[in-house]
Amino acid sequence: MKLTKRLHSCVQLEKDGLVLVIDPGAFSEPDAGLGADALLVTHEHPDHFEEGRLRAALDANPAARLWTLRSVAEKLAPAYPGRVHTVGHGDAFTAAGFDVQVHGELHAVIHPDIPRITNVGYLVDGSVFHPGDALTVPATPVETLMLPVHAPWNKIAEVIDYVREVKPRQTLAIHDAGLTDLVLPVYATQIGNLGGAEYGRLTPGHAAEL
Repeated sequence: MKLTKRLHSCVQLEKDGLVLVIDPGAFSEPDAGLGADALLVTHEHPDHFEEGRLRAALDANPAARLWTLRSVAEKLAPAYPGRVHTVGHGDAFTAAGFDVQVHGELHAVIHPDIPRITNVGYLVDGSVFHPGDALTVPATPVETLMLPVHAPWNKIAEVIDYVREVKPRQTLAIHDAGLTDLVLPVYATQIGNLGGAEYGRLTPGHAAEL
């Protein structure tokens, strides 16, 4: 399986000539969803869900399908009957040849005064886990953890402890659009030294074979 990092939290997976894209939001490239055979969205915040990008991807490939939580599905299902699927914690499905399990229910706490919304994470082929905006620990081993390293709702101590709890073989940074080149090495050093797993970060547009 080939993993390509796109901007912020968007990830593209390729296997057997098919493409799965997770979270082509407003912080990702305008064409981040194009070429996808399947699309997954973790939650409704605009840096993860941008309706125009999803519509462009679904229009470009009439065979493409979208799996997401109810709040996002309701916005798109009327225009794409039979192609938008609502999922929640505990669900499992096959999307363009990828086996996907859904883990998690709520977005991380930003502030106690801000109501929490639904957030789901996706474990792909029993190997790659994308948690969206949460520190969800799947009830199954994870080989590669897509790690949200920087957000209004987290701090680096929580990120490090999350890696320790999941115990992946490796982590790859996501949710990193707000980090500058000046501080990226600080995150790499601290998470890499303290997390207990190999830490990596792909420059947007670059890929790794898993």
